[in-house]
Amino acid sequence: MKVLVTGGGGFIGSALVHELVNRGFRVTSFARGDYPELNKIGVKMVRGDLSDINAVTRVCEGIDMVFHVAAKAGISGVYKDYHLANVTGAENVVSACIINKIKWLIYTSSASVVFDGTSIEGSNESLPYPLRPLSHYTATKALAEQHILRANSSSLKTLALRPHIVYGPGDNHLFPRIIKQARGGKLRQIGDGKNSIDVSYIDNVVSAHLDAARAIKENPEVSGKAYFITNGEPVLLWDFLNKILGISGLKPVKKSVHVRVAFLLSILSEALHRTVLKNHEPTLTRFLVKELTRSHWFDISNARKLLNYNPAISNIEGLNKLINSPKYEN
Repeated sequence: MKVLVTGGGGFIGSALVHELVNRGFRVTSFARGDYPELNKIGVKMVRGDLSDINAVTRVCEGIDMVFHVAAKAGISGVYKDYHLANVTGAENVVSACIINKIKWLIYTSSASVVFDGTSIEGSNESLPYPLRPLSHYTATKALAEQHILRANSSSLKTLALRPHIVYGPGDNHLFPRIIKQARGGKLRQIGDGKNSIDVSYIDNVVSAHLDAARAIKENPEVSGKAYFITNGEPVLLWDFLNKILGISGLKPVKKSVHVRVAFLLSILSEALHRTVLKNHEPTLTRFLVKELTRSHWFDISNARKLLNYNPAISNIEGLNKLINSPKYEN
């Protein structure tokens, strides 16, 4: 089978591409950058931008299934950039699939598309999208997800996967940033540390994509829906962060700040970066404060039942795999 992975050079995309190749798929990766390591394993690399409908249409020629993984992530920046990459990109992918008569489209969404700043404790996919999204990223990911699910039809089957806080070898974004803050003595616990969260080990997330690919071909009931994807083991957020710091040879976070103080600092930080430090990402935002102080863990029973998803790697096993990985640098 010929498959296309958008964003094949990213954290999730790269891991997915490697596993698809291992399983005998003929893989094309569409990304803005050049990734020689993918060429070495036989991946066809095509450089381009998701906002270019002609480029997206061309790369979809002859493809049987698309994994749309690429997205603009982050906690700062201007809305139009997020909309162009995430929403326009998704619209172009759907159009290219229809033009090229592709049968299956699997979208890598995010559990954060339903986060409204209040705690989520064991809820399923019936949660509504928030009326007022908390970030440009979550707002545009939600719009993209809705567009892709609406595109589901008898000729193009679509579904969306919602992984949450993905970690593991190859992560160059989330936990490296936390470790950098801790090394600089800038990391503080916000709030009382009693909020629980879900995390997702990278191998489990890749397995979910392969499970979804199998299910969407065999069972029409799975299409047109979104699925939460996690390890299925909620943890106390700050305990988990301290475990990450521990395997990195760093001391646990002991100093804390009150939520109200952190929220005020986030407002000041956002204002500073809007007016002075425009080319830098703020270390703290209102969205980040809410993520670090609220519970957000999910019911993954729909993924288990309909996709046959079974997260094989536990939280602890994931941490052990991370520290023993040649990609990990502490």
